[in-house]
Amino acid sequence: MKSHYRAVVIGGGVVGASVLYHLTRFGWSDVALIERAELTAGSTWHAAAGFHALNADPNVAALQDYTIKLYREIEAESGQNAGLHMTGGVNMASDPQRWEWLKSAWAVFQSVGIETARLMTPEEIKEICPIVDVSDVLGGLYDSNEGHLDPYGTTHAYAGAAKKRGADVILRNRVVELKQRADGGWDVVTEKGTIVAEHVVNAGGLWAKQVGLMAGVDLPVTPMEHHYFVTEDIPEIAALDKELGLAVDLDGFSYLRQERKGVLLGVYEQNPKHWNMDGAPWDYGIELIPEDIDRISPELSKAYQRFPCLAKAGIRKWVNGAFTFTPDGNPLVGPVRGLSNYWVACGVMAGFSQGGGVGKSLAEWMIYGEPQADIFGMDIARYGAFAANREYLKQTTGQFYARRFVMTFPNERLPAGRPLKRPGAYDGMSAAGAEWTASWGLEIPAYFAPMGFREETTLKRSNAFDIVGDEVLQVRRAAGLVDTTAFSRHAVSGPGAEAWLDRLLACRLPKPGRAKLAPMLGHDGRLKGDLTVLNWGGGDYWIMGSYYLREFHMRWFEAHLAEGVSVTDRTQCPASSSPDRTQGRSSNAPPIRTSPPKPCRSWLAARSTSAWCAPASPGCRSPASSASRSTVRPPCMRPCARRCWSPARISASPRSAITRSIRCGWKRASASGRANSRKATRPARPGSTASSPSTRAISLDAKRRSRSARPVSRDGSRRWRSIRSTPTPAASSRSGTRDAASASSPPAAMATQSARASPWRCWMTISPRRGRSFPYTLSASNGRRASSRYRLTTPRARQCGNRED
Repeated sequence: MKSHYRAVVIGGGVVGASVLYHLTRFGWSDVALIERAELTAGSTWHAAAGFHALNADPNVAALQDYTIKLYREIEAESGQNAGLHMTGGVNMASDPQRWEWLKSAWAVFQSVGIETARLMTPEEIKEICPIVDVSDVLGGLYDSNEGHLDPYGTTHAYAGAAKKRGADVILRNRVVELKQRADGGWDVVTEKGTIVAEHVVNAGGLWAKQVGLMAGVDLPVTPMEHHYFVTEDIPEIAALDKELGLAVDLDGFSYLRQERKGVLLGVYEQNPKHWNMDGAPWDYGIELIPEDIDRISPELSKAYQRFPCLAKAGIRKWVNGAFTFTPDGNPLVGPVRGLSNYWVACGVMAGFSQGGGVGKSLAEWMIYGEPQADIFGMDIARYGAFAANREYLKQTTGQFYARRFVMTFPNERLPAGRPLKRPGAYDGMSAAGAEWTASWGLEIPAYFAPMGFREETTLKRSNAFDIVGDEVLQVRRAAGLVDTTAFSRHAVSGPGAEAWLDRLLACRLPKPGRAKLAPMLGHDGRLKGDLTVLNWGGGDYWIMGSYYLREFHMRWFEAHLAEGVSVTDRTQCPASSSPDRTQGRSSNAPPIRTSPPKPCRSWLAARSTSAWCAPASPGCRSPASSASRSTVRPPCMRPCARRCWSPARISASPRSAITRSIRCGWKRASASGRANSRKATRPARPGSTASSPSTRAISLDAKRRSRSARPVSRDGSRRWRSIRSTPTPAASSRSGTRDAASASSPPAAMATQSARASPWRCWMTISPRRGRSFPYTLSASNGRRASSRYRLTTPRARQCGNRED
């Protein structure tokens, strides 16, 4: 053992050995693996060690294909026999929808270059696995690139090949502490001394959580029990002149392969059990957990029906061992944000299918800066700190284990770990019929449906299709509101912000007060983010993106950060006092401008029949904690979705994200009757005084306020007409509901205004068919409504949303 290494891999299972091998394969020879006991002493030694190339994620399937093809290479390079049995394997379907799914999966595998897979009839399945009952089987998906191997021999083959390339393998030496160095490296404190390492890899397996906590990170991994048994010799198998193919009964939750002259059969029970959620004891090694046959008996009975010869076979050995699982069953791979040179390669439940791909991708990441393949399905950044919550982790890992062989339908919303975080308007949208899904732990509305509706999932169009289609048509024909809570918000500031963003983003930066779509690319041109950049002016910017990519994007920003630039994740409000609610706007966000953004592109998006406004406060998005921070439903938003906010209604509510998020602005006519294209008056807040800018704007003389405005057209793409209404609170709404702000008494300065209405220009971005007229209704101060019909006049207006006013 040397005192300094370029990289130290902690953990001597098949994954740690693979990482070590690939680091040496790509050029780093000054590396070491440290194992607390012996190689394989953890989950690896008792694994069933089957492998397959097929996976629901095509990118992961490609890496599994790489892993299997690698075994012949490491055998030859190391001289160690991996005990490879390339028998081929089949996934069987007895359910019609499952059979449809297998056929679609086969088409996907063809598209990514996996040509060893093909569809099989029941008769063909019987040929490769004569002991299976195919009476109710509809077909199967076969891959000749499947089989099983010796877990001990394979791990030693990886390690042996790495040692021939210069790596050290240090056994019987437990890591007890990790200390970050000032230069970004690590002091790896072991029982036999301290090693200085430039990079540390956590491949701890059952102990991955403890190794993570040594560095201050709580990883979302936990061990779970898994059963299989090995039978005594079976006459039907002993009489065969070839080895059985691996058979997976997806609808029976079991898998089977040949073991000597008997079989090995394992099950994924519907009643799973966790084991030492905080990690295995340090003195645990080559040991097993007592079997719990009663708990897995329902799945065993199905397996005995699928393979009838088991009824007469004796059982030679039971194995109940622990494996680590993540919430979605995929590994955790990559760098941990905030920890320099700390990498993870853990939670690899299918180590002999994925271990090679995990080692290759992580070694590429460490040496070249990023992996060659798209491995976001394995990237640790797909989870945040929320995933380490013990109850969340228990529910989600249990759900994955129980559904290991259960088909998940498109857009199916699974219940485990929910609701964890809720947007500010959660209760109100739920009352309006919101059907919720989850993104990075946050509840987001999928669509709105009648109360009591339940979606029936299917591989084809579900019964929610017409409901969603109606929402889309409503937005196309009229307008809609979208809750932007489920968007990430990153604040960028500092003297170097503009230059940094100009280099980081593949677009021209917007001018102050404007927003622009902003692709973010890697050095090779691959997309890293489909973002929106907002220029608040004064050197302050926001970058908005996908909520579930928050950790991924922050890691990218920090990795490419320049001097004089500060990037802050403001997606979640630090002032929130409710742990299960997330805030959509930071309390220290840039101040609200007095002018709404230029209406260059529609931000109106999804919900129309049950539309909701942004919260009525420029600060945090919080539940209705006060009258000035209540989340209100537009009283004029009817099921037809063809109403607009009235200026009277808006002016009575606190100024908020309304002008920014739903792009409904107001322009007051100037003395010449032309609309002021640069400025807009700020609607008055309840409680404002006559000295406020908005009150002074309302207090212009009656003659100027009553002039009609001439049509204005800046570029021929839109026409403006004056709309007369009174900027005072509506006494009531047609829906009979009022928000807390409008229900409060109006300020004296507003209450004493003349009955004559002030001319306002109200613009709103909508997208009906060209040439189609529709009603546009506003509320006046006396409760009456003035309706007009308008018609699109130019085709150019359709380029980024038609505009009418």
